[in-house]
Amino acid sequence: MSVDMPYLRVYLASRSPRRRKLLAQIGVGFDTLVLRNSPREEPALDETPLPGENPTSYVERIARSKAEHGCSIVRWRKLFPQPVLAADTTVELAGELIGKPHDAEDAKRILKRLSGNTHRVLTAVAIGFEDRIELALSISEVRFRPLDDGEIRRYVASGEPMDKAGAYGIQGRAGMFIEYLAGSYSGVMGLPLCETAQLLKRFGYRL
Repeated sequence: MSVDMPYLRVYLASRSPRRRKLLAQIGVGFDTLVLRNSPREEPALDETPLPGENPTSYVERIARSKAEHGCSIVRWRKLFPQPVLAADTTVELAGELIGKPHDAEDAKRILKRLSGNTHRVLTAVAIGFEDRIELALSISEVRFRPLDDGEIRRYVASGEPMDKAGAYGIQGRAGMFIEYLAGSYSGVMGLPLCETAQLLKRFGYRL
């Protein structure tokens, strides 16, 4: 079922200021869907990887779960019916999933592992409306130049890594660490604009 409205808004099921900024960049009207609890406290949004789950399956599953949960909230709260957009980003290094750091020491460990190496950033976008969920996936390759301990320590002290997959934000100070990128800059930020726009069009959003 296509939602054929000329100026459709969406619900953004994310607290990320980066995703809000990226949606606004392409002129998408949205309302932030506020959860009663933080995502980590919602059983429906458990981000623990399943045994043997590969990175693509993992990130798509989490994005889908967020969109489904957002649609449930729209129904429970009797909100105006409009599509729910959700996304999830993870980093993969040598086959291992790397999420957000637990604390400053964990952030330092992650950055030391990324130093001088190439990793993948996977961002899945999911849109749900009524009984329909559709997904899009962005995969990018990022290579860090070698980092010294002082750079890592100062970057972690800035606080920037703490809420980001892979313990860095490409749009912030960590931009100076990246010597190579193949893929989507906005996807590494957390919302691939090309894939998101194409997904929105499939739901009738006129961009």
